[in-house]
Amino acid sequence: MVSSFGQREQSTILLASMKGLSMKHAKTLCAAAALSLAALGAPAAQAAGVEVLNEGFDNVGGLSGWAQVNDSAPAGSAWFQGNGALFPAYAGSADAYAAASFLSAANGSGSVDNWLITPFLDLSGTTLLSFYTRGAGDPGFSDQLEVYFASGDSLDPAGFTTLLATIGNTGGYPDAWSLVSTSIATEGAGRFGFRYVGAADSLNYIGLDSVSVVTAVPEPSAWMMLALGLGGLGLLRRKQS
Repeated sequence: MVSSFGQREQSTILLASMKGLSMKHAKTLCAAAALSLAALGAPAAQAAGVEVLNEGFDNVGGLSGWAQVNDSAPAGSAWFQGNGALFPAYAGSADAYAAASFLSAANGSGSVDNWLITPFLDLSGTTLLSFYTRGAGDPGFSDQLEVYFASGDSLDPAGFTTLLATIGNTGGYPDAWSLVSTSIATEGAGRFGFRYVGAADSLNYIGLDSVSVVTAVPEPSAWMMLALGLGGLGLLRRKQS
């Protein structure tokens, strides 16, 4: 983003470079400079995109539009309200996060395959998903969280075929709240799925907080086109000189 200071500085440089040029050429460069600064402002304004989801999990049981599918064998507990006594939430009250544990499989025995799925979201272009997660930090466990995307409105885990991120397993799960960000380029509606997975006796307890989805973020190519356009101004100036 170009600050007001940056705009003044660029304008000063452009004006200084016009000394010795004809008035007609100077006016041409002034107009081109104004257009270039306006072009810089447009992508910067769009860079923030549109936030279509912001969830802090103040009430996991009352989530609107979210879905839970527990395909664990045998199935145990679903995702639940965080336990602030084990560790507090990243933001908000101590228990304001979603949690999953080895009890996703009944009696903590068997295999865990426990899904927490976002609401149906209308997405456009590059979409950024970000969230915070952490584990309890107890040694000897291999917690794992996978993050998927599925187009359309299906809640069937089989439809979540696009793997966006894997946290934990042999690499170790973070024992402090850590930011995870990933992106996907898509047009139309879809959902993101958080999958807590693994052998129940290898899992412990994880938390998920501050999930955000921002869509319609400009592609890097948009910035490249702008750079090429600004380079063209330099060629114009040399030709007029």
